[in-house]
Amino acid sequence: MRLRHKPWADDYMKENNHVVVQKPFDFKGNWQANFKNEQPLHLEIGSGKGQFIAGMGKQHPEYNFIGLERVKSVIVGALRKVLDAETDNVRLINEDAADLRDLFGTSEIDHIYLNFSDPWPKTRHEKRRLTFSAFLEQYEDVLKDEGKLTLKTDNRGLFEYSLASFSQYGMIIEEVNLDLHAVEDPLNVPTEYEEKFAAKGQPIYRCKVRFKS
Repeated sequence: MRLRHKPWADDYMKENNHVVVQKPFDFKGNWQANFKNEQPLHLEIGSGKGQFIAGMGKQHPEYNFIGLERVKSVIVGALRKVLDAETDNVRLINEDAADLRDLFGTSEIDHIYLNFSDPWPKTRHEKRRLTFSAFLEQYEDVLKDEGKLTLKTDNRGLFEYSLASFSQYGMIIEEVNLDLHAVEDPLNVPTEYEEKFAAKGQPIYRCKVRFKS
């Protein structure tokens, strides 16, 4: 799907620089300076239109949240949702970070969320999947000891690949759910994609894992 260019996006983000962090690479190792309270830091990689990150911020005022989204025309939608949520514990980053270690210090993050990431189904694109071993190395570096990662997807192939990747890397798998909406988790905050796929009867897969300390 072709994304529509939004010429007003830059100005809109600058006007709301209390949410969209300017010069984010300068905050490596000091992200808590962007928040009113110093509390556990949670990161969503690929925040899309922001329903999840805004919802989590409102549901969990005891955590600080960062949403990373590289597409400018998409992140402005996330910004609107965060502003509408009227929460002060969510920040957004509009960057294409090739390596999370350029943005975050060692052991700076408590929890990482991967929601409906591109499955890159072709074998030759394996290295682009966000659960490929090279990405797991990054996550391990920026997560604290016992730090967790939660994956949600509608793609069975990516889910099975990810479970194998986690296992091969030596991670501890704490939860495997093959039909998230069947259990009606009251704490689950759905993404826009999640609602769309679930409405069509597509099972939503979720797993929670952590690195060995």
